[in-house]
Amino acid sequence: MTTSRTLDDALRAAQAQGLPRLEAQWLLLHALGRGLDERAWLLAHGEAALPAEAAARYATLCAQRRDGVPLAYLVGERGFHGLTLRVDARVLDPRPDTETLVDWALELLPQGQAADVLDLGTGSGAIALALQARRPAARVWAVDASPAALEVAAVNGRRLGLPVRWLHGDWWRGWRAWDKVQSEPPPARFDLVVSNPPYLAADDPHLPALRHEPRQALVAGADGLQALRAIVAGAPARLRAGGWLLLEHGWNQADAVATLLRAHGFGAPAHRRDLGGHVRCTGAPWPGASTKGTAAG
Repeated sequence: MTTSRTLDDALRAAQAQGLPRLEAQWLLLHALGRGLDERAWLLAHGEAALPAEAAARYATLCAQRRDGVPLAYLVGERGFHGLTLRVDARVLDPRPDTETLVDWALELLPQGQAADVLDLGTGSGAIALALQARRPAARVWAVDASPAALEVAAVNGRRLGLPVRWLHGDWWRGWRAWDKVQSEPPPARFDLVVSNPPYLAADDPHLPALRHEPRQALVAGADGLQALRAIVAGAPARLRAGGWLLLEHGWNQADAVATLLRAHGFGAPAHRRDLGGHVRCTGAPWPGASTKGTAAG
């Protein structure tokens, strides 16, 4: 059974209700059971009739998107640093700005050189998997406190064939291997630690717009710095001399993070700006490296 509407009719209606054209196209492809890379097919078949079942799915998807559900949750995937990740409401939707953190980490990891790398609060596994994909000689571990998030991350690792070692734990505490066949324990110290932790304050005005994403991946206490404090405080016991700690944070938290790093004995903090020009990442070496040194031990 088909409706009287064509694919183009459906797209025009979705855009008239406020959806950007590209999002409307991706949602329609998903409703039709086609890949998100088939936009050319959609353009070539705009006059084709829209099947009734697909029309119903499309209407539901468009309504959810207008309600603020992340597009990645609706289509089930997100592109990140050249990888296609499976994502859903169990994990934070990976942001393009987080690629800034990955790019900085790659600068510190020489190609072909072994290094032990840790991703704290891995969520979907985006950062850990991107680093493992670009630096196959590295040994990458990734920690998350949420079993549900680790399920998503482990699926992504298997799909991509990347040997990230998944750990269940609360930042630095209580690490346990998530994959029961995983036999390699984490090292006592790492060459590089990266994290995109929760960093929104409990009363942040952006939270209503983020209501469909897991709150525990967004909010970190009254001032948004609770997770960052815990990570910085525990890092000295887990970093090798010359190793780096790289942190993503809020657009207005760079000074606070730099102060934390200095207070815990790190070297001179450095910063990186996101796609919008805001200082989004701050990092520093544990004594023994300059801000231009490598992270390999």
